[in-house]
This record gives sequence, structure tokens and C-alpha cells, in this order.
Amino acid sequence: MTRPELQPSNSAKRIAARFSAKLDKDLLAYAAAASAAGVSLLAPAQPAEAKIIYTPAHKNIGSNTPLDLTHDGMADFKLGIIRTSHCDGGCTTQARHATAFQASYGDLDVTGARPQNQVDGEAKYASALAAGVSVGPGGKFPGGKIMASAMAISGNNEYSRGPWGTKGGVQNRYLGLKFTIHGKTHYGWARLSVAVSAGAHVQATLTGYAYETVVNKPIITGKKHGTAVELSLGHLARGASSTSNPSVAQN
Repeated sequence: MTRPELQPSNSAKRIAARFSAKLDKDLLAYAAAASAAGVSLLAPAQPAEAKIIYTPAHKNIGSNTPLDLTHDGMADFKLGIIRTSHCDGGCTTQARHATAFQASYGDLDVTGARPQNQVDGEAKYASALAAGVSVGPGGKFPGGKIMASAMAISGNNEYSRGPWGTKGGVQNRYLGLKFTIHGKTHYGWARLSVAVSAGAHVQATLTGYAYETVVNKPIITGKKHGTAVELSLGHLARGASSTSNPSVAQN
């Protein structure tokens, strides 16, 4: 004998509806709480913007001019113009019987404030890079310290050497820089204009500099702006069933 299927009464339906509504409300409250907890847990790992830090400048280089790329009060590189002179064959500034003369020298050099701080270059010279050149891993590091070197006899220039000093100097060229922040390698550039005049006089003006905040990321000479976003998502809030899927996005 088949038993008749019982149908819930209207009263039972109302109780079930109230229970379902309460359950939905509780679940929504739990979800909100879990979401809030998740935000606080993930806050330290939210996307962190990395960018180029550019500093405009107009500074004449002296005998010992510091270059502080990060503005932390400590020099990362040092630029200097050294001028010396001496007499050969007697103390006079004019040639005498072709045996006595005044020899004058002018040198523009760059050095890292620490051994790991280096400039791009070859042999004893520091490169005078054009705009649009990539400075980064695989670059010509370490280069030499000489940017420009000139010599004059009795006021007349005999030679002008170095990437920054040939043909009387250069305009708006770039030093490629490699340095460390908290022990991590970063790359940057410094823009200078250099002039070599009679008497082996060397003048240089720093007109701007920049560095990339992302560790080991190349920087383009002359580039003043740019961002890179690194995502590192942690686990979701306690009690959530899914796990994160870390990703990295770079420009």
C-alpha cells in the first residue's frame, strides 16, 4: 500500500522561510567579516608602485662635487675637476729659446663613493652616452674614472682626450650609473654638459639625474618617468577556502 506524500503546512513553510532568511543574513555577515579580515591581511602585499625618480639640476662641477641620487644625505658618486700646472725648463709662462714653458692640465673625473658604485665605460674612461641608451645588467661596468683630460703649453691646448672632452666637449650626454640601495643593485643616469677651452680649462655642468627604484631593472638615459607594478598576493583570510595566485606585472 502506497503511503500518501505529506505536504508541508503553511506554518512549516513560514518557519523555513524565516530560517533561510536568517541563514542568508548570517552568511552575508560572515562574508563581510572575512572580506574585512582579508583586506587587512593583504594590505602589506597590495600592488607597490615602482618608478623612476628624476631630479632636475643646474650645478657647476667643482673640485669635489657629490652626487646623491637618492637624496639620503650620502653621496653615491663624486665628480671633480682638477687643474694643475708646472714649469718646464725654468719658471716662466712663455716659451724661452724653445726650452722653457708653462704646462697646464685639466681633468674631469667621476668615482663611486663605494666600491660597488660604478660607472659605464671602457678601460680608464667613463662613457658619454647619448639619450635613449639602456643602462642595466650586461652594461660596461666597471668603467674608468676619466671623463675628460686636457693639456696646454703656454696657454695653447695640446690635446683634449676622453669621451667627454674630444672636440672641445659635449652637450647633454649621460653617465651610466650602477649603485646600491640597502645592498641591492640599482641603475641610474646623470646628464652633463662639458666644455674644454684654451689653457686646458675644463668646465662641466650637471643638468639632471635619475634612478630606477626596481632592483636590477635597466633605465633608459634621458627617461624621467615610468612605473612598474609588482603584485605579491598572500593567502586569503583565515577560514577562506581558496588560495592566492601570485603574479607580477611590469612595464
